[in-house]
Amino acid sequence: MTHDEPAEPVLLSLSAPARRSLVADLVRRADSAPTAAEVVDADIPDAELSAFLARIAHAGHGFVAVTTSGPRAVAVVAGTVAALCGEDIPTAITAPDLAFLRGLKPPAIEATRSVLLAIETTAEQAIEAALAVLEP
Repeated sequence: MTHDEPAEPVLLSLSAPARRSLVADLVRRADSAPTAAEVVDADIPDAELSAFLARIAHAGHGFVAVTTSGPRAVAVVAGTVAALCGEDIPTAITAPDLAFLRGLKPPAIEATRSVLLAIETTAEQAIEAALAVLEP
């Protein structure tokens, strides 16, 4: 090709990169922003939380969980993943499989974060510290 010939266009994909973290930017201060998403008190009994997660995973919109408990925040993440994967939600809530959660691929992380939009809390540092076990 010479400089006088028109160059062919180069096609580029400009899609956003897939998320690599299940928990990055997941925690936010309680009442930091109004949300149109459903809100669930993550400290409700396990059976109620399981039923909520089974329903919301296929509702076509996301939710925000509210808790001040680090272990409960981990349980919400694990339960959400289980609901999306068709796994045992009550078991995921009571005994999260941390190795499995850390090993999720970007598409699974993106799917989870499209359902679990945020965890709101007044104990941001405690929740972030608890969720750190889910970082790859």
